[in-house]
Amino acid sequence: MKALVYHGPGKKAWEEVPDPKIVNGTDVIVQVDTTTICGTDLHILKGDVPAVTEGRILGHEGVGTIVEVGSAVSRLKVGDRVIISCISSCGSCAYCQQRLPSHCLADEGAPGVGWIFGHLIDGTQAEYVRVPFAENSLHKLPEGVSDEAGIVLSDILPTGFEIGVRNGRVEPGDVVAVIGAGPVGLSAIMTSNLYGASRVIAIDLDDNRLELAKEFGATDAVNNGTEGWRDTVMGMTDGLGVDTAMEAVGVPATFAAAVDLIRPGGTVANLGVHGTSVDLPIQDLWIKDIAITTGLVSATTTPMLLKLVAQGKLHAEKFITHRFTLDQFMDAYDTFSRAAETKAMKLAISR
Repeated sequence: MKALVYHGPGKKAWEEVPDPKIVNGTDVIVQVDTTTICGTDLHILKGDVPAVTEGRILGHEGVGTIVEVGSAVSRLKVGDRVIISCISSCGSCAYCQQRLPSHCLADEGAPGVGWIFGHLIDGTQAEYVRVPFAENSLHKLPEGVSDEAGIVLSDILPTGFEIGVRNGRVEPGDVVAVIGAGPVGLSAIMTSNLYGASRVIAIDLDDNRLELAKEFGATDAVNNGTEGWRDTVMGMTDGLGVDTAMEAVGVPATFAAAVDLIRPGGTVANLGVHGTSVDLPIQDLWIKDIAITTGLVSATTTPMLLKLVAQGKLHAEKFITHRFTLDQFMDAYDTFSRAAETKAMKLAISR
């Protein structure tokens, strides 16, 4: 088969590799029908994730069709259309039992790491992929839900909801600020409305993304490159700050902005992937009764979100801005890596 293979920092190739095979009885082999590229893949290609070794097939999102099942698989069959979750769950370890499979202790990959596709084992940017713990790590795709909606449910939609909205303790009537209107930030904006936020303020440097954020449910949009932007946001509250500030970029400046905007008793929810340290002004914060939350998605809410997508309550396919075929993978990476120029959000890369 062909796959997108990592060959060290800055090096990748769409090339021939051996077909995946069943290794354990709980495995299935999935024909990848549609996959995509994540910002995390770009971090890997920069060399920011040293656990990813040369020769690894990248990718942790996808929708496909089961073509082979292991001997211990009974609830899935050949021909099933499935969403491949970005998080693998053995279903039986202490963390999986606590509904925290992002820290699954199974031996596949490395104990304590639920994100294994394209990280510790070969991933989904390929024509076929082996899926461990398949019955706990795949979701059957209902009729009427497109592949393009399905790949959004692989990672970014549950990430925005679980790490942003749920960890951010959003409640009805709250004022929410989402700093960073990329795919994960837009997911948080879209799902904040599930919990009845009265105001969702999108904050970004890119006016195009701010306009897009309004289509995803933001009530207001503020460019934080303009003078007085903080006063503008504070003016949208009672002057004390927002109830929840979600950081969805992963750089010190946006984390500082989230901390600066929060009201006493509020919550800062960190969604961004940080590569450097940030300052935490604890001398100012200790008295404010705030919570700061972090996390890697566990994707335990995917079945619920899938129901909402199937019922037309969430329009996940809106995230798709560009479409490619598998043999155009290198072009797809070029487009995604220049997102500010190409206005790319999520790409659908299909068979």
